[in-house]
Amino acid sequence: MTGNLPSPGRILEIASGYWATGLLGVATEHSLFTLIHGGLDTAGRLAAKTGMAERGVQTLLDGLVGLGLLQTHDGTYRNTPEAELYLVEGQPTDISGFAQLKLAEMDKLAGRLEVFRAGGPLADPMVEVADNPHWEKVVTAIAGLSVTAAQTAADVLGLAEREDLSILDVGGGSGIFSSVWLRLNPAARATQLDWGPINAIARRLLAQHSLTDRFTCLDGDFHTAQLDTAAYDVAVYSHVAHQEGPEDNVAVFAKLRDALKPGGALVVCDYVVEDDRSGPSFPLLFASEMLLKSNKGGTWRRADYAAWLAEAGFEKVSFHPTASPATLVIAR
Repeated sequence: MTGNLPSPGRILEIASGYWATGLLGVATEHSLFTLIHGGLDTAGRLAAKTGMAERGVQTLLDGLVGLGLLQTHDGTYRNTPEAELYLVEGQPTDISGFAQLKLAEMDKLAGRLEVFRAGGPLADPMVEVADNPHWEKVVTAIAGLSVTAAQTAADVLGLAEREDLSILDVGGGSGIFSSVWLRLNPAARATQLDWGPINAIARRLLAQHSLTDRFTCLDGDFHTAQLDTAAYDVAVYSHVAHQEGPEDNVAVFAKLRDALKPGGALVVCDYVVEDDRSGPSFPLLFASEMLLKSNKGGTWRRADYAAWLAEAGFEKVSFHPTASPATLVIAR
């Protein structure tokens, strides 16, 4: 064969993807990005602090440079802007716990591939079990993913300037949308509807910002819980639609439409794919997570959201990109 041939490099990277999972998981487990942020910028200093062998640390640093998460100069290392924002502990956008979750799942990967043959989970769907220890780790680990999305939604809707703002967060998990919005608007109040064990996590996280006096929890299943009519200015449905089937999403959207005041807005935050399923990359890949962990979930198209929201009684629907892989769908 002659001429310019495509490189196998990307295929090799994909097939060896567990290297990246391992490198990032081990690095966050040992707070490497946080230590580099604090000034420990050489393999020797990092080895002394973490207790790892210097050869191991050097290999880890090389791999993180290869992944584009570290930059190096004359034997010293610094975080890239991406790592500085999302992998330094204590930042509101920290998602290092997510990397550790994925590292812990690696030993179960081979058996999980059966879900593609079966077309769904082989045991009870993880996302449908309320009292599951899984939630404590997942809810806190992914909270940082939604910080920028919540800020974008606040800008689009002008929430910081609204008077007597009443917020309803359905399936709110960590309460991150409420946390961001309550800090932006000192007069706002938020109510979160979620399972009791998850609400307990949210109350603990909002207590860190002294927000619990304006944050109320309703313990229950949002599919069946009753909501007051025309009681809220804004409703949030963040990273829930992907674990629900079409009929359930329509039913919840209709319930939220009734709970909103006239002129109120519904904010849906999720991984949205193009109508022809050509992208974006992360939402397309994330669909396999829902095949594994839910009976009906998936990553849904823009056209799906538009149709469901119209069926639920909303008249205007707009889509807004965020700094994360998620898209905001705002309906009025």
